[in-house]
Amino acid sequence: MTGWHRDGQAWCATARDADGMRALGADLGAHLAPGDVLILDGPLGAGKTTFTQGIGVALSVRGAVTSPTFVIARSHPGPGPALVHVDAYRLRGSVEVEDLDLDADLERAVTVVEWGAGKVEGLATDRLEVLIRRDVGAPVDLDDPSGGERTVLVRGVGPRWADLRLDRA
Repeated sequence: MTGWHRDGQAWCATARDADGMRALGADLGAHLAPGDVLILDGPLGAGKTTFTQGIGVALSVRGAVTSPTFVIARSHPGPGPALVHVDAYRLRGSVEVEDLDLDADLERAVTVVEWGAGKVEGLATDRLEVLIRRDVGAPVDLDDPSGGERTVLVRGVGPRWADLRLDRA
């Protein structure tokens, strides 16, 4: 894993494997508070859920953080803010997002929305947009299909994130 550094208007880091993705998620999770919204984007298998697992570790949530693909949204309670983990892949737009009633827990939880770009920006004017890139042409290790290098870019939107510094604890 490489450390966080500025790349234009975004923070950037690279993970070499799933453990590195969890570590990057935990790094970011240390900066999160109730009411924070994160929108995760990236190709299938990029590591969005793995990154969210790291956020869950930082928030000390109970239970395993797994993909909410089939349930759409899952809440993970903990001693601090809950983690609301959403998979918006099959949602067609803002009307279906509104049907999830995510704003009911917004002020008490950290909300992470996978595949949320273009669908959930209306949830919060202050948010983090996280883009995860992976080399889709790289050979896959059949013993560790979740492995391989990923680049994570984090861009803060709104005044809440104006002073975000991921290059220090």
